Amino acid sequence: MFEQTFKNIDDILHKDAGCGSELDYIEQTSWVLFLKYLDDLEQDKATAAELTGKTYTRIIAPAFQWNTWAAPKLPDGKIDHNALTGDDLSDFVNIELFPYLKKFKVDAESPDTIEYKIGEIFSELKNRIQSGYNLREVISRIDELRFRTHAEKHEMSHLYEDKIKNMGNAGRNGGEYYTPRPLIKTIIKVVAPVIGQTIYDGAVGSAGFLVEAFDYLSNSKELTTSDVTTLQKKTFYGKEKKSLAYIISIMNMILHGVEAPNIIHTNTLAENLADIQEKDRYDVILANPPFGGKERAEVQQNFPIKTGETASLFLQHFIKILKAGGKAAVVIKNTFLSNTDNASVALRKELLSSCNLHTVLDLPGGTFTGAGVKTVVLFFEKGSATEKVWFYQLNLDRNLGKTNALNEKDLAEFVALQQTKADSHNSWSVAIKDLDLKTYDLSAKNPNKKEEAALREPAAILAAMKELDKESAKILNSIMELI
Repeated sequence: MFEQTFKNIDDILHKDAGCGSELDYIEQTSWVLFLKYLDDLEQDKATAAELTGKTYTRIIAPAFQWNTWAAPKLPDGKIDHNALTGDDLSDFVNIELFPYLKKFKVDAESPDTIEYKIGEIFSELKNRIQSGYNLREVISRIDELRFRTHAEKHEMSHLYEDKIKNMGNAGRNGGEYYTPRPLIKTIIKVVAPVIGQTIYDGAVGSAGFLVEAFDYLSNSKELTTSDVTTLQKKTFYGKEKKSLAYIISIMNMILHGVEAPNIIHTNTLAENLADIQEKDRYDVILANPPFGGKERAEVQQNFPIKTGETASLFLQHFIKILKAGGKAAVVIKNTFLSNTDNASVALRKELLSSCNLHTVLDLPGGTFTGAGVKTVVLFFEKGSATEKVWFYQLNLDRNLGKTNALNEKDLAEFVALQQTKADSHNSWSVAIKDLDLKTYDLSAKNPNKKEEAALREPAAILAAMKELDKESAKILNSIMELI
């Protein structure tokens, strides 16, 4: 039912003059979906309180509750035909509802509350659905959804992930929003975080890394009440610069079960590295910073190694904000391993001297749908210099693409071999003492893979053809003589 509902909503928004792309569809679906989810959450809390003889005070005032403005019900459970629609509905949403919800940010006790997140979300958003009649249709469709059982919440969270994936496939910087989930799950298996550690993504996008880390830790053991509180409030942290990605990351985490995500809407790179103190650092970093971005000169001043390349600035940030003994996995363009400009060389030297870069996963082209770049994953621990790097090159017998995406089975050998860092047809090790210490070139050149024969020059091909012609002529002459 959920999947068909999403398709129907996209069809409605496609007709609306205010929504022109897949990005608009997910943004507008998100805020309506959030309010329905919030209403179901409050109903669950009220029921739970009643069962224990307590009283639950709703977050949302009666006039702004879902069943008052969005879906007032008749005795048969259907939406009252007198419910707001058309211009009346648009005016209520734009003039009354959104300003009311924005105020929660100011009135909330602290940023780690769901009240604060409500205010933050609606401070960043605006209703783009121009037709109140279209909005009424969207609301009616979303009202059919239920978020009461674990199974319902699980299904909805996966469908929301699919929408994020489709948004990425539609282009418009999709790589900033979606990292393939099989890759994320594999990275988390290798990093193996534990409950009690803090996990950070400074380029959070749709919060894919944090969501999968939450699922991983939630299923890692039988959770105590203390564990649940730790996972909800003291484990996951993120920062995101772009408004839409910020909204999606908050929604994604909430739908996966984190009620008040610790995600901040800010430009991570505007933070001066010199200002980072021990209290600001994290145990685990999981991230896929944007490919190919460029930062202004004033942003570059926050970093000791000056470069306009966004990913290189993020890597400096991650090295600095990681605790001593902390673990990180960062996706980056494979050119980072070999670029010869001064900043790249200096950054490789910094990474190798301040951290143990123990593993590099070399991914094939097409891993990121819609992004024509080759990437690697850098796995490192902070606190001791690198002595040896273990490389694994993922070689597949098929081309990756939208209909033939990366899966966890593709990465199973990597996970198995990484534990012992064994050599194989696809893996090898490089000692840092053997590198060119002028360039610190870390190119992923597999010594176990036979090089394909080089293409011959045209002149050589023509010479070979002439020799073949001569041999053919001799054979033909011999045959003629026999006749």
